[in-house]
Amino acid sequence: MATVDYRSLAGDILQGVGGERNIASATHCATRLRLKLRDDSKADQAAIEKLPGVITVMKAGGQFQVVIGNNVPTVYAELGKITKLTDDDAGSDEPVAHGNLFNRFIDLISSIFSPVIWPLAAAGLLKAFLSMATQFGWLDPASQTNVILAATADAIFYFLPVFLAVTAAKRFRTNQFTSMAIGGALVYPSIVALAAQAEPVNFAGIPVVMMNYTSSVLPIIVAVWLQGYVERFLTRVLPSAIRNFTTPLLTLLVMVPLVLMTVGPVTTFASQGLSAGINAAFTFAPWLAGAVMGGFWQVFVLFGLHWGLVPGMLNELSRQGYSLLMGPLVAAVLSQAAATLAVLFRTRNKARRTVAGPAALSGFLAGITEPAIYGVNLPLKKPFYFGIAGGVVGGAIAAAGGSGATSFVFASLLALPAYASVGSFALQLIGTAVAVVIAFTLTFIFGPREEAAAAGADAGTSVPEAVSVAPAAALAVPASSAVPATAAGTAATTVAGIVDIVAPVAGSAVALADVQDKVFASGAMGKGLGIIPADGHIYSPITGTIKAAMKTGHAFGIKSEDGVEVLVHIGIDTVQLQGRGFEAAVTRGEQVRAGDLLAVVDLDVVTEAGYDTTTLVMVTNTAQLGSVEPVAGGTLAHGDTAITVRV
Repeated sequence: MATVDYRSLAGDILQGVGGERNIASATHCATRLRLKLRDDSKADQAAIEKLPGVITVMKAGGQFQVVIGNNVPTVYAELGKITKLTDDDAGSDEPVAHGNLFNRFIDLISSIFSPVIWPLAAAGLLKAFLSMATQFGWLDPASQTNVILAATADAIFYFLPVFLAVTAAKRFRTNQFTSMAIGGALVYPSIVALAAQAEPVNFAGIPVVMMNYTSSVLPIIVAVWLQGYVERFLTRVLPSAIRNFTTPLLTLLVMVPLVLMTVGPVTTFASQGLSAGINAAFTFAPWLAGAVMGGFWQVFVLFGLHWGLVPGMLNELSRQGYSLLMGPLVAAVLSQAAATLAVLFRTRNKARRTVAGPAALSGFLAGITEPAIYGVNLPLKKPFYFGIAGGVVGGAIAAAGGSGATSFVFASLLALPAYASVGSFALQLIGTAVAVVIAFTLTFIFGPREEAAAAGADAGTSVPEAVSVAPAAALAVPASSAVPATAAGTAATTVAGIVDIVAPVAGSAVALADVQDKVFASGAMGKGLGIIPADGHIYSPITGTIKAAMKTGHAFGIKSEDGVEVLVHIGIDTVQLQGRGFEAAVTRGEQVRAGDLLAVVDLDVVTEAGYDTTTLVMVTNTAQLGSVEPVAGGTLAHGDTAITVRV
């Protein structure tokens, strides 16, 4: 397969099935290209089966399935380059978002921010250096040089909705230029000016409650999500002769006023209520208000609710010369930076460390936390929570001492002089130190310990959330050595050229020839066996690297250090469930040991949908190995030897 020209193969398959016009839809699973043809008679099955790189062809479930094996994502990607059949995400190895709504929300935000993390980190670092330069007198704040450099550093944060419009458009499959136009309208100077004025604003006679959308996150994401529905509706109903220009025209006319009239009021009213509550708390329980501000300031920023508190801060500064609302913010910001710093020391993933270093520095020195939160803490979840915990305690201490700021500054180490003359500066320093220690310590001890990325991984791409796994050990264990147990108490060993592949789930073993799938049963994909699972927890049958993790959570490819390639396929034809009932626990590039959790599947959901739950364990590079001997049958416990391989 290594000599196959996959671009040519994709073109040959396309020609063999009757061309792009004969394909209604195209997708792929772990091993096969799945095409829905408009006219099956136009497909030359025999010719396609003879193509180099094609294992076999089968028709099932109304699909024309071209079995290619582990390299099917490559063929699918090449098909996408020469047709408009595929989508950007179908070939992704990222798992489908599962879990509660908050976790799905975090996954969504993280995925949208991932492409802009590096520019955010770079701009944050530049802001940190500029803050130092002006603070220590190395650069005149009023100089034109500083104006130019400040614009360079601030632009991505000010126009953040425009940047997020691009990434959200990819996520929601909308026209990215229309999305950018919506984002641009939200931060257009005259719109920003309307938000700052005291006079009422209306649109076609309808009152509009304005807010400042610069640096905002959620409004543009919601707008692009809704844009997708508008575009798809217009594409269906508009005549093709005018569709190209009327779709973006009508989309813009609908979406910009809609966002201004909905997101603005909702956010503004929520902000005002939050501001009133916190201001009231400062009068009867300053420590409580400090805990809320210190712990949840970054959450307020995430939802755009902080804009309701900023006017209160400015009012305090103008009325009394200092702001108590700003007192807990140093703990809030530095605790998140401290959690990011702990990730820098804890993670083994080079790509994550590369982001965490400058992100922590910009947080500590400039108070810029976007790179830290969206590139590190929020995707990993626990560091974000620990940052909140540190902020709660530190903010409460600072507020209890009556700490406040005498100028409107970004909370950071360099901004501490602004807090020196209001309340107890000692308690401000203690609260900040406590916040940093709590966030750093909790993250360092309990945070996810990501493994090193797989060889050849692109360090410039986003790093998916890691599942905590046991520390990496030698993949090959001598016969005389004690075999370290995984959390599940199982291990696969390599002894004198023999590799034991263990059962990934307890159940009844089924000979491969008896599996209800012609391709698997034929042995075309390699030798192995099926297991009728007794429960829905599927574990790794071997120690190695996750080379493929289908986003639907139903199939995983693992390669051991010895070169054994294993496919774990949960159920027959379960790709059709589109992830329903499946929850993946690993992503591509992770190191796993035999017994580490791969996925959890709700077997009742699979059965009720009419699919076979038989889980396949196959050695896909059987031809390159000495021998592959599956067990004959019987009942297997999770961790029992299922296949013996001689390498």
